[in-house]
Amino acid sequence: MNILDQIIATKYKEVAERKELYPVKLLEKSLYFESPCISLERYLLRPDKSGIIAEIKRKSPSRGDINPYVSVERTSIGYMQAGASALSILTDGPYFGGRNEDLTTARKYNYCPILRKDFTVDEYQIVEAKSIGADAILLIAAALEPARLKELATFARSFNLEVLLEVRDKEELDAALSDDINVVGVNNRNLKDFVTDVNISFEMVQHIPAGITKISESGISNPQTLLNLREAGYNGFLIGESFMYNSRPEHAAANFIKEYKQLLEKKEGQLV
Repeated sequence: MNILDQIIATKYKEVAERKELYPVKLLEKSLYFESPCISLERYLLRPDKSGIIAEIKRKSPSRGDINPYVSVERTSIGYMQAGASALSILTDGPYFGGRNEDLTTARKYNYCPILRKDFTVDEYQIVEAKSIGADAILLIAAALEPARLKELATFARSFNLEVLLEVRDKEELDAALSDDINVVGVNNRNLKDFVTDVNISFEMVQHIPAGITKISESGISNPQTLLNLREAGYNGFLIGESFMYNSRPEHAAANFIKEYKQLLEKKEGQLV
C-alpha cells in the first residue's frame, strides 16, 4: 500500500475505536457543539488578511518529527497576530502527531476559522469535529469515492461546517465538486508518495470554475510564490512546514507575511 492507503486503513480502525469510547450522544454535549461556525471562506476573502491558513503540524510520514513539542496556545495566537486568515490544526495522531485537544486549545484562545485537518472517512468524524470546536473540515478526493465524498460534504453542511475539498487533478475535481463544497484546495503534495510540486497549482487553476474560492496547499516556502499564486487566481494558501520547522513558528509566519505584504504593495504600486 502507498502512504495514503496506509493512513486511511488506520483511520477506519481508529474511528471504530473512538465510536466505542466517545459515543455521538456524548459528543453532542460538548461546549462547542451548539456554537456558531466562523466562515473559512469569508475570512479567506477578507482584504485585511493575508489569505494564509497557518498550520500546526508536529510531524509527517515523509519528514518524521517537525516540531513535536510546539505550544499550540502560543503558536495559534501568534499566527493570528501575524495576519493569518485562519488556522489549520492536524488532529491525526499516528502519522502527524496531532490530537483533538490541539484544536480545542486553539479554539479556546482564538476567534477565527479553524480547519480540522484530518482524513475524514466517516460521519462520526464530522460530529467529532463540531464537538471540538472546528469550523471547517477537509475532504480528500484521493481518499474517497466521489459519491461518498458528496455524502460527507452534505452531512457536514447540515452542521454548518464548511468543507474544503482537496484535489490533485481535473478528474478528481470534476467528480467530487458539488454545491456543498465551500473551498477547493489544490494539494501540491502527492499523498501517495509525498512528492511536492507547486506547479500542480498553476496547472490546475484553469480547471476550477470561476467564482469558487480556491487555495494552494503545501510546498510553499517563498513569499514570491504566494504573490505568483494570487496573480494566477488563488484566494488563499495553506502553509505548515515552512513555519513549523522554526522553533517559534509564529515568528516565521510573521516574517513571511511581512515580506509577502511588502511584495504585494510593491506590485500594486507598479500598477498605479
